[in-house]
Amino acid sequence: MKIVTKGAIIRIAVLATILVIFLAWADLVMIRIPGESYSGQLPPLTDGQRRLQDELAEGVRKLAGEIGERNIWQYKKLAAAADFIGTSLTGAGYKPVRQNYTVENQTCCNIEAELKGARNPEQIIVVGAHYDSVYGSPGANDNGSGVAAVLAIAKYFADKKAAKTLRFVLFVNEEPPFFQNGQMGSMIYAKDCKSKNENIIAMMSLETIGYYSSRPNSQKYPFPFSLIYPSTGNFIGFVSNLSSRQLLHTVVDLFRKNCKFPSQAGAVPEIIPGIGWSDHWSFWRQGYQAIMVTDTAPFRYPYYHQPDDTPEKIDYEGFARVVSGIQTVLGEMAELY
Repeated sequence: MKIVTKGAIIRIAVLATILVIFLAWADLVMIRIPGESYSGQLPPLTDGQRRLQDELAEGVRKLAGEIGERNIWQYKKLAAAADFIGTSLTGAGYKPVRQNYTVENQTCCNIEAELKGARNPEQIIVVGAHYDSVYGSPGANDNGSGVAAVLAIAKYFADKKAAKTLRFVLFVNEEPPFFQNGQMGSMIYAKDCKSKNENIIAMMSLETIGYYSSRPNSQKYPFPFSLIYPSTGNFIGFVSNLSSRQLLHTVVDLFRKNCKFPSQAGAVPEIIPGIGWSDHWSFWRQGYQAIMVTDTAPFRYPYYHQPDDTPEKIDYEGFARVVSGIQTVLGEMAELY
């Protein structure tokens, strides 16, 4: 017979107490998100969503199929991606601006297009995605999906009027070795915004948003979040740090009211792996409220940072539903009229 020592009992009690505290905190901070995730059969795509699906597929295939791996080591392809983005924004009716800076003796650029607000132009909403891919990968989902989405959203708003300013930004050099350092494109951009005292009221980073699965256990998490969130990766995720919780609630509430697609959300301490893994992190560092919209990348996507992150891996139907929902959210936030 195995004897349980007093020390073992104390350790079990402490662990149980920590777990109870975590679950209570999680209920307060992460679970009590406005609205409910959509469940059940997805409705047929609308005509607009079908057109959007084709547009998104075309963008991803251009970036990850025709251009391919694009980073400082594949500089000509990185430049080709920047040219494609600039041409796309110009074709939609914008006058894109390049923010140039030098990395490894090469000129790199963030690319910005703006829809000026008619009534409150000083209030700025930034929608962004990085257009570089990690070394050795064509980057269809990471982050051709985010770039294609930003371009499609920009085109959608090009002939519309909004009270607040909508700014569409494609960032360079998000991937290592520039990730979370001073040469990261979004850090260069966010610092510049702060130096100009720009009133960015919200930043939304679209990061790896094209892969969905209805297979059981297709979704993973850092422990202990598997105790809270579903194990099927059929949802879009909305993530913030604790300081951006208010923005997270606003976005998720609008998405759930307007989009029939599963969603999960959480305002989580930055110390948790994955929470700051995109360009929203740079805006946090400058004191702006920012969130990441993601399919959770390595916690779901089998081809994350791999050579076979290719365009045919994307679920374009689910992708179109999500981007359509984001368009509606931004229209509400910017007070489209």
